[in-house]
Amino acid sequence: MSAHPDPVPHPIWRSGLFVPVNVERFLSRAHERGADAIQLDLEDSIAPADKADARGKVEAAVARLRREGSSDILVRINQPLEDAVRDLEAAVIPGVDAIMVTKAEGPDHLRLLDELVSRLEQKRGLPAGGIRFVALVEAPGPLAQAHAIARATPRLVGLSLGAEDYATAIGGEPTAEVLMLPKQQILQAATAAGLMPLGTIGTVADYSDIEAYTQVVRRAASFGFVGASAIHPAQVPALNAGFSPSAEAVDRAERIVAMDREAAAAGRGSFALDGKMIDIPIVQRAEALLARARAIAARTAARQRPGS
Repeated sequence: MSAHPDPVPHPIWRSGLFVPVNVERFLSRAHERGADAIQLDLEDSIAPADKADARGKVEAAVARLRREGSSDILVRINQPLEDAVRDLEAAVIPGVDAIMVTKAEGPDHLRLLDELVSRLEQKRGLPAGGIRFVALVEAPGPLAQAHAIARATPRLVGLSLGAEDYATAIGGEPTAEVLMLPKQQILQAATAAGLMPLGTIGTVADYSDIEAYTQVVRRAASFGFVGASAIHPAQVPALNAGFSPSAEAVDRAERIVAMDREAAAAGRGSFALDGKMIDIPIVQRAEALLARARAIAARTAARQRPGS
């Protein structure tokens, strides 16, 4: 396998807005939507007859988005290898942060794409390993290999379940009940490998009731998911809010960390807060929550700076 530099911290991708790369009315306002990541699509939202033309628009779209905003840029590619090769030729360029690998078949699939990207990076003078992968598992066979997929390449930073395709593959509907087990399998595989678990326990297709969608996002965050894709701009604020620690959670975490320091100074390993015993795992969750809150605040501040 090709060599990569040391791992870098995970990005903050609470929200990833899908944008068909060849639809001007969506592309022109993508930078205004507040998404942490803009996911330029070469896959499902592009008709087969239009895919070649769409690939030709990637470079200009990436350059434009970089000028207009501070969102990270991902490109979702097609799964058939002949299409994936053409997509990567268009997408491995300066300004692209990650490739979304659809219908990941197994670890060898990701390693092959990794090698293709490595060659393009070298050929084009890009940093080795600089373009990351997000893998979408979309069928029960690959789901059985989720842990191996999660460890396939150092490029991989996130793992998600393609809910609509997965439900179709098993002959079911993409309801929360149907998706609960496979979503949790993805969560376990991602976290075991140190990756970002992405998604909600449901489908991204329904954006008609944003209040209900907000509850879906918050529930996903309580399970451990850290971000998800949006197919409509109306979903972005719900994702950003739902995958951010609340002010109350931050305040409680700060109290826990401060009291832990006091307990440690006094030689105690645990303490009580609001009638509940606080021990090491709870302190660790509080520290992780505060680290995420700081990273989100830094991203928000960067977006608000002039020229960002």
